[in-house]
Amino acid sequence: MQDENKEPSQGAIAVAVARVLASNAIAALATLIDAPFSIGAKLLIEESDARTGTLGDPALDRLVAGYAKTFLDSRAEARSFRIQELTDVPQAVIEGRILFERIEPEPCLVICGAGHVGASLARLASFLGYRTVLIDDRADFVKRDRFPEREIELVAAGSWTEALRAHIGGGRGVYVAVVTRGHNQDEECMRAAIWSQAEYVGLIGSKRRTNIVLDRLREAGVAESRLQAVRAPIGLDIGAVSPQEVALAILAEIVAKRRGGLGEPLSTWRRET
Repeated sequence: MQDENKEPSQGAIAVAVARVLASNAIAALATLIDAPFSIGAKLLIEESDARTGTLGDPALDRLVAGYAKTFLDSRAEARSFRIQELTDVPQAVIEGRILFERIEPEPCLVICGAGHVGASLARLASFLGYRTVLIDDRADFVKRDRFPEREIELVAAGSWTEALRAHIGGGRGVYVAVVTRGHNQDEECMRAAIWSQAEYVGLIGSKRRTNIVLDRLREAGVAESRLQAVRAPIGLDIGAVSPQEVALAILAEIVAKRRGGLGEPLSTWRRET
């Protein structure tokens, strides 16, 4: 069995992938990697269930599209599985394998505050492959001679609100860490970030300091559900002391949020048996 439209399908998929990324959306790309026919055929399934391409059989397309949400919910970047794991698969491809890949905008960390913690966080996030934006209202703190790493975008903000809105955008794949020098700056950043669709919003500080900011937002009419979603104090409890350790604690929490991790010791299972 041949897929006579294979090449046009590939071109259409490339266009669809570009559109998904441009619209700040996500999708699953399924590729037939082992089967009696149509090896290399691709099917793109978007969040809306819109499809582009084909795996060479309408019934197989439907089954794979039905699995797409499960794959995307798993937060995995890629997974390959045997087609026979699915039910009611066309017999001709029962022994085949399909590769699922996650299509989404690259993760972006927007950091408010270029002090010791913000600077350390920017360097660590950039090292881990996050597109990194470092914002401060003090131009001297975001000069390139302080950050020779070209992967870090530096923003001297005339307005925290405008800078944040511009860089958070639609919010898909965007993580926001507010690590400024004071309550007023914290509050202005939080007012902009909390109404966004960012995947993660965290606020540095002690319980007392973060509660002051959150109470002000509550008094300003911010819904409790949005306040509860804020990670404050920011980061995982690893006993961090130095700016570099605090940055590690923050990024560990962000990675856990992105990947669906629990933030618990991997050895917990051994102690519980």
